[in-house]
Amino acid sequence: MTHYLIDPADPVERQNEKLLQISEALMRRVEQDTDQNGAAYAQFERAAMLEDQVRQRTRDLEYTLDLLNQSNAALARAKHEAEHARKNLANAIEAVQEGFGLFDRDDRLVMWNSRFSLPLHDVQPRLTEGLPFDSYVQAVSESRFLQLPQIVTPEQWAEQRLKRHKDLHAIFNVSLIWDRWLQVSEHRTPDGGTVVLQTDVTDIMRLERQERGKLLDSQARMLRATLDHLNQGVCIFDADARLVGWNDRIGEMLSVPVSSLRLGVDFDRLVDQLEQRFDADTEGSGSLRNWAHQDQGRRPLRFEIRAEPDTTLDVFAQEMPDRGFVISFTDVSVERQAARALAEANELLERRVMERTLELEDALVTAERANASKSRFVAAASHDLLQPLSAAKLYVSAISESGEGGETVQAADKALSALGSVENIIDALLDISKLDSGAASLDITAVSVRQLLTALRDEFAPMAALKGLDLRILPATASVASDPGFLRRILQNLIANAIRYTPSGRVLVGARRQGSSLRFEVWDTGPGIAEADQERIFREFERLDRTSSVNEGLGLGLAIVERACAQLRHPLGVQSELGRGTRFFFSAQRVNGPNEVPTLKKNPAARQRLRDTGLIVLLVENDDELRRALSLLIERWGGSVLDAASVEDAREMLHELGILPDALLVDYNLGEGKQDGLAMVRQLRARDGTLPARVMSANRSNDLRQLCDAAQVELMTKPINTEDLESFLYAAALGTLTTR
Repeated sequence: MTHYLIDPADPVERQNEKLLQISEALMRRVEQDTDQNGAAYAQFERAAMLEDQVRQRTRDLEYTLDLLNQSNAALARAKHEAEHARKNLANAIEAVQEGFGLFDRDDRLVMWNSRFSLPLHDVQPRLTEGLPFDSYVQAVSESRFLQLPQIVTPEQWAEQRLKRHKDLHAIFNVSLIWDRWLQVSEHRTPDGGTVVLQTDVTDIMRLERQERGKLLDSQARMLRATLDHLNQGVCIFDADARLVGWNDRIGEMLSVPVSSLRLGVDFDRLVDQLEQRFDADTEGSGSLRNWAHQDQGRRPLRFEIRAEPDTTLDVFAQEMPDRGFVISFTDVSVERQAARALAEANELLERRVMERTLELEDALVTAERANASKSRFVAAASHDLLQPLSAAKLYVSAISESGEGGETVQAADKALSALGSVENIIDALLDISKLDSGAASLDITAVSVRQLLTALRDEFAPMAALKGLDLRILPATASVASDPGFLRRILQNLIANAIRYTPSGRVLVGARRQGSSLRFEVWDTGPGIAEADQERIFREFERLDRTSSVNEGLGLGLAIVERACAQLRHPLGVQSELGRGTRFFFSAQRVNGPNEVPTLKKNPAARQRLRDTGLIVLLVENDDELRRALSLLIERWGGSVLDAASVEDAREMLHELGILPDALLVDYNLGEGKQDGLAMVRQLRARDGTLPARVMSANRSNDLRQLCDAAQVELMTKPINTEDLESFLYAAALGTLTTR
């Protein structure tokens, strides 16, 4: 075991003291003892070396001591700064206007200010550093200054408070005695601690309560004013079936004394007075009494009560969230009288309609019989005339070729031309007869437009060249679904008319694609047709200029065109400008082959479905005969017709009946000084924007079509195509028709 003369653990002063003692002892020994071998000198050398080591060690120790003193000074400064910072933090916390408490991550109280838990005077003395959070909550729950709800115990409050403490952020109000309130907010710190802020919100809560009271008073006044403003009688009952609110109208309607309408009046007492004056229906006052005394949820109840002479009240009762209920009384006497009057008027109208229907059916049978007789007569007469006419042509041709004198041949040629005109008249009459009677046999197939136009060019080129006209027929490669014979006849009549009435210039014939259709057009540079005459040109034997030198034509060509287009469902139109020319056009469905050709067949099942829908049609037409004919046709299909001669009459009739039609058919031109059909459409669609409507007119001008397009209503040209009309009414009855 090694023993050291100097203990390194001793202080520097002690080590220096030991070194001095050792040095003095060695010196004395050297002076006292004499060593012949120089041992004393050797010891002296060792002592000198030892002194040097001691001096070096002393310097090291002094340097270490300086470092230690510097560290102690830095530590002292740090402790002073930390104490100063803590004091500043405490001052800052104290300066906060709210109560402030800081709990560490172990939920122990670290710091708080003097306002923390100040309103809880018996809790503040228990606040100590290191106080657990649950002990703090326990102290608050037991405070005599805490105002707990009647059904909540201190233990339950403490349990709820600790649950809220688990949230990252929590804000809630705590009620104190003496009508004071404390708002408590908790927030987590980044190191897991908790900051609790307590704000006195007593003034805010009291002001809010005052404002709420004012609002309730204002709402009560508004409710009262609203009740008095209502045209209904209203009474309000609480959960105990006692009167808590009413308006003045209720007393007038029920004719009850003022003493019966006072706060707290029992519901049964009012019901007793109602039973004395009013007769209720099957769900009357007895049901109302049972309804009011139900223990569970009450469904809304409605019934009517009546009193002599003609008073009817609609009663509606409904429960409120607090188990109270409201009963309203509405005077519906006028409505019920109007309904009875309307029912009587409907019965009278039905009788008149039945009588009129029978009369019209008789007239229709007579008209159909006469029309059939006329058609048979025309067909038979035409057939009987064609045979002798053919024979006469043969005789006249024989005379023309016999080589007789010039005057005889010239007379024969004129007779032959006259006989050809007669033959054309008979052919036209046959076509008109077939188209009018519906006996025309339509063979719908795919017609090559190229072949048709080529044949027409070959047919009319000589006629145009004879008049010096430039006839241009543009080629087309499409096919359309139509009857080949009637389609050719339509184009023949249009081209013949264009050549006949064009003194100079040119005639242009072509077809252009338009969606899934092909539109045929015939243009000419003739004198044009006035808009007022564009309806007349489609009448039989109608020619606009009978004084003209152009005396060819019979006035049947366009009549045949219109009827054939209607039968084939090829929409026909005309556009003309005086002095510049005319354009006739019609459209046919474009197809690729025979498999795509549609069939034009009536659908009896669809007509039966139309009869079952009970469609109400408003018909506005100033032509009495056409109006009666359309009414009869629609009624035979199963619809109900409200007919009028003008917009004014229609509007007055709808106002009296109080209904809106399901569909509208209106003539565009209803006479001078009268509103047109588009005005009727706009008026009714202002009330029902989806009302199906059609405007009828014989005017095929582009201007009218543009007006109809702008009003979003389709134009139905006259004469009316019955299949188009039936399709329109059927779509309207099923609700599948748009405003177009």
